[in-house]
Amino acid sequence: MTLLPGGVCKAGSTIVNKTGGWRTFKPVYDYDKCVKCKLCELLCPDMSVLPRDDGYFEFNYDFCKGCGICANECPKDAISMTLEEK
Repeated sequence: MTLLPGGVCKAGSTIVNKTGGWRTFKPVYDYDKCVKCKLCELLCPDMSVLPRDDGYFEFNYDFCKGCGICANECPKDAISMTLEEK
């Protein structure tokens, strides 16, 4: 990746640079608890929560940094943060 003057990255560079590799904890769904409220998708700063055809969601672990916002804000505790096994 080449940085432009001022430390700015070229547009679209995050698609190429997968940022999930340094996470310590990863989110895991318990679909039995999920009520499909979409808060996890709306609040994810990395847009790594993706909707599925059945109305539930899944994580794109290539870009999830493990911040835990989704788990913290889930009203039904349907998301837990588990230790990432490397």
